Amino acid sequence: MTAVPSVPMSRRDWLLSDRPQSRTQARLGRAYMTWRRFSANRLALVGLGILMLLILMAIFAGVLSPHSPVIGNLAGARLLPPGSPGYLLGTDEQGRDILSRLLHGSRLTLFVIILVAVIAAPTGLIVGAVAGYAGGWVDAVLMRITDIFLAFPKLVLALALVAALGPGIENAVLAIAITSWPPYARIARAETMTVRNADYIAAVRLMGASPLRIVLLHVMPMCLSSLIVRITLDMAGVILTAAGLGFLGLGAQPPLPEWGAMIASGRRFILDQWWVATMPGIAILLVSLAFNLLGDGLRDALDPREAGQ
Repeated sequence: MTAVPSVPMSRRDWLLSDRPQSRTQARLGRAYMTWRRFSANRLALVGLGILMLLILMAIFAGVLSPHSPVIGNLAGARLLPPGSPGYLLGTDEQGRDILSRLLHGSRLTLFVIILVAVIAAPTGLIVGAVAGYAGGWVDAVLMRITDIFLAFPKLVLALALVAALGPGIENAVLAIAITSWPPYARIARAETMTVRNADYIAAVRLMGASPLRIVLLHVMPMCLSSLIVRITLDMAGVILTAAGLGFLGLGAQPPLPEWGAMIASGRRFILDQWWVATMPGIAILLVSLAFNLLGDGLRDALDPREAGQ
């Protein structure tokens, strides 16, 4: 009998194989399935596209900006409407190009988003994982501290912290991060309590692993999916809080082109020169909407049970 020639496996079949030959193949297969579930949500792709555009705007703001974001032309370009020659989105009360200020303001927005995520998410993850795994008085103390932070409205607490620390973009980021970690701690604690008595945790414990190693290497990774979804959904609130602080003069200080501060400076002209406050408001709306759409897509992609409903 002649041997039947083997058909080469396509890349898609290799990724979707139910018998992976290596850890790399298994991880790539899970990533591919996650992307397929995510890409099935068209609105999530729209949100991802808007955020990618925001990142590109922030990276190439210096190249894309037709004018200086902080130096205006009071003599001949004050409060020009959108579509004016050389000023696509118009100018503000100091003759500064609004488009250039929006482009450079995207850098401040990304600065706030990244720093808040870097500070708040690990803090909440550590507190929640330790509380859920240790239990007892450790859990009680850490959760009561979390409850104290949750008892205050986020914006009010951020206002108090910024007022105590002083106005500025760095202090605003620190205040937002301090007020943002408690929900992440709650999620991490709930996830930890569901897996701390699992068989694989018991096996690792019997092998002599320390509690610190178990929490860091085996418990925290199980919390990441839910945490990523919550962080993405919370970014819209972070942007609005930062814009609110800037609107009140407690965030980025002039002449920095922060979107909330731009709305504050344009509120005096909202009836006649509407574009001064409307353009940064639209930018905040689009970015906040993009994070909400992306968060919904990630929730469906990272939770197959949710996706199947």
